Amino acid sequence: MTLKVYCDRMSEPSRAVLMFCKILGIDFEECPVDVLKGQTYTPEYIAINPNSKVPAIADGEFKLYESHAILIYLCCAYPGVASQWYPSDLFERSKIHSVLDWHHTNLRRTAVGLLLNTALVALNPRPPSRQAAEEAEKLLLKSLSFIENVLLKDGRFLCGRSQPSIADISFVCEIMELELLLQEDHDRIFSPYKKVLQWVEDTKSATAPHFDDVHRDLYDQQKGYREMQQQKLEKAN
Repeated sequence: MTLKVYCDRMSEPSRAVLMFCKILGIDFEECPVDVLKGQTYTPEYIAINPNSKVPAIADGEFKLYESHAILIYLCCAYPGVASQWYPSDLFERSKIHSVLDWHHTNLRRTAVGLLLNTALVALNPRPPSRQAAEEAEKLLLKSLSFIENVLLKDGRFLCGRSQPSIADISFVCEIMELELLLQEDHDRIFSPYKKVLQWVEDTKSATAPHFDDVHRDLYDQQKGYREMQQQKLEKAN
């Protein structure tokens, strides 16, 4: 049976899973789930992912959620996946697991916190807070510094590797969400991190043309979000 990928292309983890399926050339069906319309809370979707989040997959009768678990499953379930994505060596594989775990408790948490109090205030269940945005930005800078000075210290890609792995796929989709920030804020945050910026470009090239394909909706939204933010700033001033 064809693998089904339940996703929303405005979701960073969804884009990571979609991109990887395309890279691997897996025969799959993309099943759009509109988060903003509450489609993750339908009984049909809850039967697939009781956490009511995206992405999730159904491979025959087998169902799985959480993007990192899905990426690892794809590497193991489908033959011929290049070892660069998920090394067979125990030590190298453990490094990949380590940074994937770090991602959710650091980079993802801080990036989402910043966006919910800036570009995505409409999605924030709480009133937007300048203080919360400033605190989230400080933590984001700490995460970017760790990527710059530790994860990219010895190579072009994460963990000192010469080729991207599933960790790079997951991280870069998270970083790309920050394109929704105002251009001046984006440039101010990222300009000190030259290795991070180069790594983004290297990962784009290494995953072309699939990178731009899965980010097309994000690109379309970027201009609108920035215009809306600029208008709010002008009214506030």
